[in-house]
Amino acid sequence: MKKKYVIISLLLVIIVAVGLWLSLFNKSNGLYKDGVKTSYASTSTDACDCETSWFPHDQTPAPKEGDGSPFDSETTTNCDFHQWSWQKFLWVTKPLPNGNPFFLDSLDLVSPQMEEVAPQLGIKLVLSSINQAGFSAVLRSNPKFNNVADTVYYSIHINKLLKDKAILMASLINSGKLPVSNLETFPVGALELKASWINIDAIAKAQQQDYFTTKAAVQNSKGQYVQKTVALLGMHVVGVVKNHPEFIWATFEHKDMAPVYDKKHNSVKSVNEMLFYEKGTSSGIDGIRWLKGATAPVVANKAFILYEYGVPKDLNTGTFMATSQAEPANFNNIEDINKCVASNLKDVFRNYFYNGSIWLNFDGVSSENQKKAIVTKDIESAFPDSLARGSVNLANITMETYTQTFQEDIHEINNSNLANCFSCHQSANFDKKRPGKSPLFLSHLFGDYLLFTKPALAATGKNTNNLDNSRAKRIKEIEALKTQQLVDFINEKKQKK
Repeated sequence: MKKKYVIISLLLVIIVAVGLWLSLFNKSNGLYKDGVKTSYASTSTDACDCETSWFPHDQTPAPKEGDGSPFDSETTTNCDFHQWSWQKFLWVTKPLPNGNPFFLDSLDLVSPQMEEVAPQLGIKLVLSSINQAGFSAVLRSNPKFNNVADTVYYSIHINKLLKDKAILMASLINSGKLPVSNLETFPVGALELKASWINIDAIAKAQQQDYFTTKAAVQNSKGQYVQKTVALLGMHVVGVVKNHPEFIWATFEHKDMAPVYDKKHNSVKSVNEMLFYEKGTSSGIDGIRWLKGATAPVVANKAFILYEYGVPKDLNTGTFMATSQAEPANFNNIEDINKCVASNLKDVFRNYFYNGSIWLNFDGVSSENQKKAIVTKDIESAFPDSLARGSVNLANITMETYTQTFQEDIHEINNSNLANCFSCHQSANFDKKRPGKSPLFLSHLFGDYLLFTKPALAATGKNTNNLDNSRAKRIKEIEALKTQQLVDFINEKKQKK
């Protein structure tokens, strides 16, 4: 009898152990290395739809991001991130009673160094920045599209949560109270937007009504501000949700500004003039290459979208490339939710589409291990066993025109060298005099502000008159350091080949 009880007890222990293991396996849906999951993200076979509560646009609620949100779970779906992206975009662009979208009236307009941008000519939207990230490229419109070539400008808008955290952390680091290497993160709800704009005159009159337009004080080549009507071309929506301190990086564009490269036939074509692409057919990537130190792209007026929705495809076959994101489920989800929003949205923003987003697979990963992964893992990698999820070659045609790839020839592009947000937004401080890693450095705004506010820049009675020169010098230094960090990254990737 005693032996029987022992056998029964052993069987019960085995059953419980196996059940616990299966439970953990099902929750994680993959294998873990150093506390971080590395398998494919699960994707639902159901359509990824928008929600009826998002409409009408002037009543779009803010998406849930913290406790009780879809991200407050050990498992998420691919669609959760796409739904957050679209709802967040609708929320920041929703019209207020005065007609202005929420982001123009309610978020802080700042410079790339997080300085407050003061209104000019009585206008809140002030535009002076024209350089893209990377090699300071400047995007100009196709002069044959509307008989004028105009420059694209950029604005940055942030909320108080992001701003306050950045100021506090920079103060602690600059005062020596916090090491440069740390595991601090931005809080849930922190938000940063980057928008691209162009003079409405660059757009054909028949199409101008399809763009959101507003008045802006635009700095001309003489450094003077002039009032212009500008059209919104695109927007990055970058925000922190629970269990994703790396931010969700989403991007939106206006329709029909440039063609998509046809991977199957190794060419790109447009029968009509487009805003950034002169009609005709071309092959190769010279239209989206801007060399370091150059003043123009390798081939002008031939900018195109390398990968639709930032989802890479193999050359000559057009099949989805093997990456860390299961396809075509992710691609189909983006397409489904775009169709859903387009069929429900009634205002001018129905002419904009969601081009995808990128995030890291942190399902079932502890908060501590999430932070450690950001500073220790190759988060930009799109290899099948990597952390990147979503659009693993994400770019916006108006903001990363010339950094959609870092290769010199289209035949060199493969899943070992794809480019995305995390290629430039790294956890390492670009200031080599103060090396260190932190999740905070994923925001270029923070890295810029940290260096910009180093105590040596503070004005005194003696150097107050030279403050403008010191400021310009520091900004030039910041841009040079960021460019060098990118060059080092590109060279490092090539050496690993």
